[in-house]
Amino acid sequence: MVNPESAHLARQRPTSPSDLFWSFTRLALQGFGGVVAIVQRELVEKKQWLTAEEFVEDWAVAQVMPGPNVVNLSLMIGSRYFGWVGGLAALAGMLLFPLLILLVVVIVFGGLSELPQSQNALRGLGAVAAGMIMAAGLKMAPTLMKNPMGAPVTIVLAASTLIATAWLRMPLPLVLMVLGGIGVGWCYRCLGRPGAANKDAQP
Repeated sequence: MVNPESAHLARQRPTSPSDLFWSFTRLALQGFGGVVAIVQRELVEKKQWLTAEEFVEDWAVAQVMPGPNVVNLSLMIGSRYFGWVGGLAALAGMLLFPLLILLVVVIVFGGLSELPQSQNALRGLGAVAAGMIMAAGLKMAPTLMKNPMGAPVTIVLAASTLIATAWLRMPLPLVLMVLGGIGVGWCYRCLGRPGAANKDAQP
């Protein structure tokens, strides 16, 4: 049996704030629309700064906080390793070069946005971005099935959220308060059961 503390200590981590800056810069420059897929592959599979379970948990927190999800995640990870300096370094890496590229694109190609060719290209990119987000969701599904609430409850909550937001067009704050509150309460109840902590600690 693997000791969770030993596994945590042996896991890779950023070596410095500059490592955070350049790592998140590479993430930002790859993140065309479906950035969650890139972030998961880089931070979990390649760099191994997070486990799959930790990524899902951190992404959930970043999702419900105001602001762009990946920006929130960069602040969380950076501050976890190097405090506020690490948070600012990760944030700068996530925003600096994309902002410069955006300014250049606006200056050079700003007058081409109304052309039919430009609009068709953006529609095509939208389909690709949607596919990347779907792929990331499917990739995270096995981790979600290990949730302490159990697979059936997890599936019901995920499906209810999809129906409420995509079909019923309910306001996102209301969905978060209602379904998010139910999820938090049910998970708290499950973790309070005898033996839940021991079961969760097993590899």
